[in-house]
Amino acid sequence: MENAFKTWFLSFLQLLFPRHCVVCGSPLQEGEEAICVRCNMDMPRTNYHHVADNPVERMFWGKIPLGRATSYFFYHKGSDFRRILHQLKYGGRKDIGEVMGRFMATELALTDFFCGIDVILPVPLHPRKQRMRGYNQSEYIARGISSVTGILVDTSSVTRKRHTETQTRKSAYERWENVNGIFWLRYPDRFTGRHILIVDDVLTTGATITACADTFQGINGIQISILTLAVADA
Repeated sequence: MENAFKTWFLSFLQLLFPRHCVVCGSPLQEGEEAICVRCNMDMPRTNYHHVADNPVERMFWGKIPLGRATSYFFYHKGSDFRRILHQLKYGGRKDIGEVMGRFMATELALTDFFCGIDVILPVPLHPRKQRMRGYNQSEYIARGISSVTGILVDTSSVTRKRHTETQTRKSAYERWENVNGIFWLRYPDRFTGRHILIVDDVLTTGATITACADTFQGINGIQISILTLAVADA
């Protein structure tokens, strides 16, 4: 009886406040989350997790002790799919991060991408920015991944010690200068011989993720993999 009432109540709420696809704006049908089935099918996936030495991996060659790396879909400014990132970061839609995290983890879990990974580490925001936004979008992506893979999320070991300007509209060199030395690692001894997965929302030059990974320099046996929701498509 209780479950029937809950189903009725949720259906009633949906009539009053219909949910819409974040990409195309069409009403979501029962069972659809954040994006409709059609937009999900049309999403410009990279499928880089099937490609050895893919372009995302090559961005980090020689910079970090890399295990594997990929991004879920291509992002460019003229695409309707940019709305996923915009609503996630600036529209208060933290739920999108968790939904998209589950989507991509479900697809990547069909391969060996998550094999051997010990912990998921979302790229942290500075506390001031997180208070302004109300949440860390990368943490919600990581939560979605964790719900599928069972790998724990660590939000306390790496902190952002300096507030930086937004990376938007900065040149590649300015992006690297902007994030140099901004992260700090607590408890480095905990990561000896560990394989961590760094998660972020969008990958452009790789400067922020590399700066985050740099905090693990000198730790014996550390291995770092990378997963982002989107990658900028030049």
